[in-house]
Amino acid sequence: MPSRTPEDVATHAAEAPDLTVLDAGVADCFACPRLVTWREQVAVAKRASFREQTYWGRPVPGFGAGDAPIAILGLAPAAHGGNRTGRIFTGDRSGDVLFAALHRAGLANQPTSVSADDGLALRHLRIFSAVRCAPPDNKPLPAERDTCAPWLHREVSLIRPTLRVVVALGAFAWAAWWPVLREVYGRKPPVPRPAFGHGAHVVLPGVPDLLGCYHVSQQNTFTGRLTPVMLDDVFVSAKRLAGLA
Repeated sequence: MPSRTPEDVATHAAEAPDLTVLDAGVADCFACPRLVTWREQVAVAKRASFREQTYWGRPVPGFGAGDAPIAILGLAPAAHGGNRTGRIFTGDRSGDVLFAALHRAGLANQPTSVSADDGLALRHLRIFSAVRCAPPDNKPLPAERDTCAPWLHREVSLIRPTLRVVVALGAFAWAAWWPVLREVYGRKPPVPRPAFGHGAHVVLPGVPDLLGCYHVSQQNTFTGRLTPVMLDDVFVSAKRLAGLA
């Protein structure tokens, strides 16, 4: 049953018994009119280089292992990346940088990801975003973030038994993590909130460690604000904290 209101999202997310059902529910969500309009508009207008392709044009579920000790939390799918391919970070330049780093870290079986059926497999890792639809200008509204939050909360709840480390890509994802503490782990977020920064590390009892990482956007990677070495260091730390190294 499609989710068409924030109340639907909260109900359907809470009722999902496993990741398969949750992912199907995410993909059938229409609760944010602005995002629905945008994702469908992009899927019709397309980018010239992808004009022969059929765009996904729907919310993008999480991807990866259901027993992952490491999670990567992003902002939202890219209009011509995940919104086109149907898989998070797949088919865009941010994903090119991310999956190359994950392959170097031994967390992915190949360094590239161009389509949902290209054979990519993640190891010890699950990737998801705070907002599941591509937003205009890559900027979700606060109400859209809050409407989408139950999908994130349920996903974290389902992988909670094995989850040890969360890597937040950017300040938006960093901020989206604090409500998870309350909704999934029953803990009050710290006051004041720890500030986001590349390499920031938050340790709280009874919850996964949180690592900050600059987003793998072209704005950061093309300018050198985020280098391959910096990204590698984050995943080395994540593996160590997860007990994988």
